[in-house]
Order: sequence, then C-alpha cells, then structure tokens
Amino acid sequence: MSFEKVKRSEDYSKWYNNLVINADLAEHSAVRGCMVIKPYGYAIWEKMQAELDRMFKETGHSNAYFPLFIPKSFLSKEADHVEGFAKECAVVTHYRLKVDEDNGGVVVDPDARLEEELIVRPTSETVIWNTYKNWIQSYRDLPILLNQWANIVRWEMRTRLFLRTAEFLWQEGHTAHATKAEAIEETEKMLDVYADFAQTFMSIPVIKGVKTANERFAGAEDTYCIEGLMQDGKALQMGTSHFLGQNFAKAFDVTYATKEGTQEHVWATSWGVSTRLMGALIMTHSDDEGLVLPPKLAPYQVVIVPIYRNEEQLETVSSKAHEIMDALRQKGISVKFDDRDTHKPGWKFAEYELKGVPVRIAIGPRDIENSTVEVARRDTKEKEVLQIDDLPNKISHLLESIQENLFLKAETFRDDNITTVDTWEEFESVLDSKGGFISAHWDGTPETEDKIKDLTKATIRCIPLKNPEEEGKCILTGNPSPQRVLFARAY
Repeated sequence: MSFEKVKRSEDYSKWYNNLVINADLAEHSAVRGCMVIKPYGYAIWEKMQAELDRMFKETGHSNAYFPLFIPKSFLSKEADHVEGFAKECAVVTHYRLKVDEDNGGVVVDPDARLEEELIVRPTSETVIWNTYKNWIQSYRDLPILLNQWANIVRWEMRTRLFLRTAEFLWQEGHTAHATKAEAIEETEKMLDVYADFAQTFMSIPVIKGVKTANERFAGAEDTYCIEGLMQDGKALQMGTSHFLGQNFAKAFDVTYATKEGTQEHVWATSWGVSTRLMGALIMTHSDDEGLVLPPKLAPYQVVIVPIYRNEEQLETVSSKAHEIMDALRQKGISVKFDDRDTHKPGWKFAEYELKGVPVRIAIGPRDIENSTVEVARRDTKEKEVLQIDDLPNKISHLLESIQENLFLKAETFRDDNITTVDTWEEFESVLDSKGGFISAHWDGTPETEDKIKDLTKATIRCIPLKNPEEEGKCILTGNPSPQRVLFARAY
C-alpha cells in the first residue's frame, strides 16, 4: 500500500487525520462539519455499541427513542440549559420547499414558516422530561431507567473527524428517581460502567472525577467524567454522567405522589458517550504504521493471508485455511480469510497493519507440509511459528495478551505523564515541555480557573474521585486550597 506517512512526533494532527482516512474509518462529507463513517469504522462503533448496550441492560436500563426535533420553547424552560446550548443549535424555521420558476432548482417557501421553530436535537433532556410528565404520577412509576441511541447536532465550524463534528452518534441515558440518594447512586454507577468499558474493552486507563462548576453540563448540579490521556500529552473527556437534581423536573413540572401522599419533584440523571470514543481508541494505541486495535473491539481479530504461486497451491492452502478458520470461530474468535487474487501478500500485510488487525496468520504450501503457520501480532510486531494443531488455544491466549499489553502500555504512559507541581513556574514549565496531566492546587474560584485557561489554554479536567485532602496553596493566587485537581490541555 502507498500513502503519505506522517510521524506522530512530527505532526500529530496530520498523523491522526491521515490515519482515519487511510485506514478507511471515516471521511469528510459534502455537508460542512459532518463526516461519513465508512464500513470498517462503523464496524468498530457497532462493537462498542453492542458491549455498552449489554452493560446498560445488565444494570436495568431499557432502550427507547425520542424525536429529533425539539420545540424552541422547551429549551427556554431551563435557564442554564438553554444558555449552555444556544450557540450550538441548528434551527428549523420552514417545513416546505418550492420550485424556483425563475432560476430553476428549489427555494424555501416563504409561506411555509413554522409557527414555532424546531431545534435539531443537541441533547434530549427537554423533550424527554416533557414526556416524563405524562408517564409519572406516583412513586410506583419510579424509577424510569431509559437509554437512547441517537444522532446529535451541535453546530461546529472547526471540526476533526470523530473528535468534533457538527453531527455525531451517541447514546444518552435519562433516568428519573424518587430520591436524591437514588439519583446520585445512578450517576456514580453509570460512571463506573463507562470506566469499566474504557479499561476492559478499549484498553484505555481513565481517571474518574468531578467537573468544576465552569465545566459542568448545562443544567446539572454535578458532572462526573472519565478522562483519558492521548499520546501527544493532551487529555480527552471520554464520557460524562450528570446528576441533574430536580432542575428539569421543576422546569417541566414533573411531580409524583409519595407513599405518604405528598407531592414531590422527581430527581434526574443523564449520561452519555459518543463516537468521540473512536478518536480516543485511535490516539491511545496507534503508531506510525497505522491503527492498533484492542482485540475486543476489532471488526475481525485474525486475518489469514494465503501464500501461493499457482491455482493448485491456492486450492490446497485455502482448504487448510478454512479448517483453521472454522476451528478459531468455534473458540469465539472472529476471522477473515483474504484470498483476493488482485493483491500480493506483501500488500495485504501492509493493509492489515494499517487497519490494526490484532493477529495476522500467513500460510503457504511449506507451512502445510510442516503443520505450522507464521503468526504476527500487531501491537509488538513480533512473529512466531506455531503448530496448527494447537492454534486455536494459542491464538486465544495471544489475543488476551494483546488486550492486556495495550492497556499496560497505555497505563504506563499515562502514569509517567502525571506530574505534581506546587508553583506557577513549575506548572508552565511542565505544560510546555512535557504536557500530560498536571496535579496542582487551585483555590476553587471560577475566576482563577478562567485566568489559568486564558494564560495557558490548560483547563481543569476534573477533581479526581480518588483524591485525598491535601492542604496547599493555589499555584496562581497563593490562596489556600484543600486538594489538588488535574489540569491539562485537551481536545
């Protein structure tokens, strides 16, 4: 395969964009700010969806679907919410086109203006809580534990494939509870689900924490998050879980009759992850040769490439390859046999290295004679010759080893790039020379947080949940600080 290779160390942004396009994950669309997710990229997203969906259902949640369009008046009901999303909303004002008789084509029919404008869904709290008002009358109707798989539109002009696009795919959970304690428990439970998914399936170590008031979801009382560290030393928010308190219940007058017969407002949560996880997967594990995928999320975990010189050899090799493929599938391993005659084995090797397939098996006539195959692992690029008889067990263990190795490698990188500082000079020095997470004291004020961001473009990623109290002084103001927070430049 031939394409322009860019080293991460030379131009990380270009490396990322090239990899996404050349590995056939996604491409820019004709609609500005939007992307086309190609079959290989979507297959990875489908694996993410399947695992997350299973985890949601195991914790008692069900899927539902709500409208794409939200009446403008709904967003006006929760002040913080509308302020947070107003600048990102796409607005539908008309419901019909008509033929342009003068110039051809079509134009918006000026007589077809909507009585009330519709907002293309930037998030669904408002339309869902307007619906919950009809579903909830008493404590017997609670809790409601719903999830929605959907697309979202938030108007972005400076975009990057998967990381920031005007339209993206996600899931959003929306739950209703009788008590504050239940809602907080739900918020924390779903944060744990996200962290478990990131670490178990994506092989990405994450830090769980709480956002500051400045970084909190619009309309939430508390926002919990998982933060990952990418190879260029920038942080990426990979998922959020919000304790919404009673804000949306009060905005939409959603109350329930308690066991004692009193009327109380419902307590709420919402939580979500998006196709931004694809960006995290790419930037955490991939190298200068291409994509590196953890086996649990790879569209196919093993590819078998036949080596042959003529049709007779191909027939013999194919027969044995299908035997191997069947044996691997019986072990629950997904396999692709690439018998295309349009490309040579070396081209195929490069293609599957670029696409990050965890394990590659090469088999030719001599291998069949020796009852062996050559096995190459993508993460370390190591090769070994294995006996065919015990191949399913060996490949199964190899896939487990790759999954674990990717996590340990990412964890080591993350831990090596968490730096503790106590002064402003140290903070600036580490930020510019090393990057990564910086553990530092902050005085708790939004003003100081904003000033640090203005001076350095670094933000408080979270207040880590595992964060023992440690008295100190704010790195910028010198004011007292009860604990450290994590700063970083971020996507």
